[in-house]
Amino acid sequence: MAEQFGEAGESGDARDAVDRGELDPRPPFDRELEILRTGDLAVVTQLMESSNLGFVVDSSHKEDYGWAVYKPLLGERPLFDFPPGLHAREEAAFLLSEYLGWHLVPPTVTREDGPFGVGSLQWFIDNDGDHYFPLLETREDLHDQFRRMAVFDLLANNTDRKSGHVLLDSGDRVWGIDHGLCFHAESKLRTVIWDFAGEPIDQELVRAVSPLIDEVPDDLARLLLPEEVDALQTRASRIVRLPFFPHPRSHYQFPWPLV
Repeated sequence: MAEQFGEAGESGDARDAVDRGELDPRPPFDRELEILRTGDLAVVTQLMESSNLGFVVDSSHKEDYGWAVYKPLLGERPLFDFPPGLHAREEAAFLLSEYLGWHLVPPTVTREDGPFGVGSLQWFIDNDGDHYFPLLETREDLHDQFRRMAVFDLLANNTDRKSGHVLLDSGDRVWGIDHGLCFHAESKLRTVIWDFAGEPIDQELVRAVSPLIDEVPDDLARLLLPEEVDALQTRASRIVRLPFFPHPRSHYQFPWPLV
C-alpha cells in the first residue's frame, strides 16, 4: 500500500501555511511530488466504479515508489458543461489547496507520458473505506476538517462532492478527492456537506481565502479559463463579505449518487 505522509517540519512554507489558516501541520509533500513527476509508471488495476477511465498505478523512482490514481484525458466522457481536460482541474484543486495552506487534496500533477497519454496523477490515500456520512455521525473531532472542506468546495465551485469523495487516513487527516468537476464560471455547487449551513465560517479560513480576491497564482490560473479565474475571485470575495455556510437552495445542489 502507499506510504502515509509523515509529520511536518518547521519550514518557512509551513509557517506561511499556518498564517493562512491551516488547522494542522503541513505534510512533507516533496517526496510524493518527485515520485509523481519523475517515477516510472506501471498499471496496477483499473478503477471499475469510476465514471471516467481511471487506474491505480505504481510510480517507481530510484529506490522509492508509491501508488497513485491516474486519470487520462483519453478516458474522459464528453460533458456538455465542461470542456475536455478534467485532469487539469484535478491539479488545479491541489494547487488551490496548497495556496490556502489547507493541504486537503492529495499531491496531484499532470503527466504527459502516462500509460494512456496525458492525464492527472494523484497520490493514493490508503484508507479503511469510511466516508463523509458515517464519519460525520461518529467522529465529531473531525468536524472542523469537514468545515474546512466545505469552504474549499464553495471556493472551487465543486460540482461533485459525494460522500465517497471524502477519505480519512490512518493519521486522522481528512482528504478530498475527485475534483475534475470544479472551477466552472457558473454557480454549480453540488455537495453532501450541508450540515453546517447557517454557521459562521471561522475567521482563520476567511483570512486564508482573502488574498485570492486580488490575485490568483499564475500556476493555478494557467490551468483555468480566464472567466473561471474571474469567477474564482468573485467567490472568494463573497466568502469574505458573507462568511457563513450557505443553505442548499434545491435538491439539485446534492450530487447523485450521494456516495
